[in-house]
Amino acid sequence: MSWSLPTGVVLAAPHPASDSIGEATERANDAASWVGENWSTWLSGGLRIILIIVIALVLRQLLRKALTRLIARMNRSVQAVEGTALGGLLVNAERRRQRSEAIGSVLRSVTSFLILGTAALMVLGALNINLAPLLASAGVAGVALGFGARNLVTDFLSGVFMILEDQYGVGDTIDAGVASGEVIEVGLRVTKLRGEGGEIWYVRNGEVKRIGNLSQGWATAGVDVTVRPTEDLDHVRSVIVATTEQLAKEDPWNERLWGPVEVLGLDSVQLDSMTVRLSAKTMPGQSLRVERELRWRIKRAFDESGIQLVGGALPLVADDAPDPSAAVAPPSALASPTSPQSSEASPLPPPGPNVNK
Repeated sequence: MSWSLPTGVVLAAPHPASDSIGEATERANDAASWVGENWSTWLSGGLRIILIIVIALVLRQLLRKALTRLIARMNRSVQAVEGTALGGLLVNAERRRQRSEAIGSVLRSVTSFLILGTAALMVLGALNINLAPLLASAGVAGVALGFGARNLVTDFLSGVFMILEDQYGVGDTIDAGVASGEVIEVGLRVTKLRGEGGEIWYVRNGEVKRIGNLSQGWATAGVDVTVRPTEDLDHVRSVIVATTEQLAKEDPWNERLWGPVEVLGLDSVQLDSMTVRLSAKTMPGQSLRVERELRWRIKRAFDESGIQLVGGALPLVADDAPDPSAAVAPPSALASPTSPQSSEASPLPPPGPNVNK
């Protein structure tokens, strides 16, 4: 059985252009339907990311401004009392300014790191990115960096705690073990000291195991006065007390002395000398000056009172005075009958009788 087309009917071949248009239309419809199904998810995710970034930036800016205002207020309060009696008891303004600036810089950096780091993690979470491998890689990198730069991390952490605890500051005289001198700059990693000879020491904060601050609290001035053992102790005490009381009434020593000069008593008694010890509480960093002034004034007072210090100038002997030992003959070895010279110079004894004769 066979089929035949009617007369005049011709079958047309499929046109390629019509197929491509149909496929494009189908793809466009699929894309439109996919966008229509997911646009709400995209919109909500995008708005969430934008909201996270905006909140993080605003919060960071607010916290940084609050920290800056707090530091500025601290500096203004120090400048207000500087030059007054209260300001003399406080640390100097430059020290407080550097300390507050260092603390503010650390707090601002920590705040920015925490806020921006948290915002970045929240953005990645909003993009449906698995954070577990990222956090694991960051942990491994942090451990490797910690081992490689442990000295740097140690210096930084030590500097932060030194500043927060106010262990020392600009203008203080400290003994850091590895070096000593006046602090001219305090950093988070390195502290600069100026030594007694003018040299500048760069001390890493991580190397400092102990710190002796000679400028905090108060200092002690100690003076030892050595006189002859024949001096009257009551007279010596009265002269010292009168001299120190006069010193405490004069400027600027009345501010540098934070208490009366005490005569502690005899520190040592020997055959040719005795030592009287003095002690006084002074302003930090002024003990050496007070000690020098005390020695100066006590020496002048002793000279006026006729008290002679041990080690003073001995009485001079006139050049034309006769020497009393000039008329004395030197001792002779022959004067002693037991000396070898005397025995050699003595005559020989006569020989005894011959018993064999």
